[in-house]
Amino acid sequence: MAARDPGPGAAPAVPRRGRWPALRPPSGRLPWRSTGAVLLVQLAGSQFADHARTGRLPVDALARVLLVLGPALLLFRHRHPGPVALGPSAVVLLYLGAGYPYGPVFLSAAVGAFSAVASGHRRAGWASLGVLWAGLLVVGHGLHAVLPPDGDGPAGWGADAALAAWATTVPAVAELARARREQRARERAEREEAERHRADEERLRIARELHDVLAHSISVINVQAGVGLALLDSDPEQARSALTTIKAASKEALGEVRQVLDTLRTPGAAPRAPAPGLGRLPELAEQAADAGLRVTVATEGPPVPLPPGADLAAFRIVQEALTNTVRHSASRAARVRLRYAPGGLELRVDDDGPATAADGHGGGNGLVGMRERAAAFGGTVAAGPRADGGFRVVAELPLTAPPRRVAHDTTGNIENGDTA
Repeated sequence: MAARDPGPGAAPAVPRRGRWPALRPPSGRLPWRSTGAVLLVQLAGSQFADHARTGRLPVDALARVLLVLGPALLLFRHRHPGPVALGPSAVVLLYLGAGYPYGPVFLSAAVGAFSAVASGHRRAGWASLGVLWAGLLVVGHGLHAVLPPDGDGPAGWGADAALAAWATTVPAVAELARARREQRARERAEREEAERHRADEERLRIARELHDVLAHSISVINVQAGVGLALLDSDPEQARSALTTIKAASKEALGEVRQVLDTLRTPGAAPRAPAPGLGRLPELAEQAADAGLRVTVATEGPPVPLPPGADLAAFRIVQEALTNTVRHSASRAARVRLRYAPGGLELRVDDDGPATAADGHGGGNGLVGMRERAAAFGGTVAAGPRADGGFRVVAELPLTAPPRRVAHDTTGNIENGDTA
């Protein structure tokens, strides 16, 4: 029965310990070539052994049938590895018990046992050669007097010891091959999982960027559009100013969205414009002023450069906090404070509230995105209403890059919600 396709995006199955499904040939095809090679070696080698036989029966029609039967069973070793491992061993025991000459007849038993162990049927593989060795021991030391050829003496213990070593070596080598294949399968699955994880992180990063860019710019456009509509008849000049602000905000949003999408079209290529950082806070304050929000920025302590990526995260956190104020607060003023302390940066964004009744600070993805941005650099974000009716967002970011990890900060009060 053909294996069912798990579909695109499904995680690759890692072989269970002791199993190796990859040994099954594609489309259920039988291993004709390798089986044919074993058959030719046994027939040709047994012919040479027939000419050099010492006290053994000549190879006749029955012997050739047995020489063909062992390799023929190997055709099904991938579909039924357990029974096939025992079949060639039984054929070999019957062949030698009938008095035919020794030779490469052992090859089919070795291949069957090897395939069984490598595919995970370890007991059947070891048992097949163990039964063969024990059977030859009984034939060589107990039944040689009643079995052909006539006058055959007991087998030598040296040959029995060599046969025992051979019967142990074949499955032991198969165990090593199976372990190596399973290790390679686990490593391949881990690499694929790591690639999927990196792709998920990249998609999440792009989603955050698009959310932050669009939420902020559309909030400004929404406020200015309302102002323009309200003043279109009474104050055309003020309406014109609102439309100018809308044009500038939309142009900037399109530019930033294009920059984010460029990373999708050209993987690994450097962005055409530098990523925004805390150095653009004055520009961000001007955009907020266009939306009717007066923003003051204060800095405590000597500024220290942030690690790569953390500067962008800090800018986006402030941008999202101001966007929330524009959309969800009746306050027309906000305060941004940057406090540089040994080993860390604290960002604080305050507004005096209260929350607008229309929006009600419904839950969305903005605060979640802020927390995830901070957590990616070992930081935290806490947000919630103040006792005096305002709202506060506090972010703490370390000034040193932490070990790469996946973390989701869940601290802070989120009763006030955020943007869409």
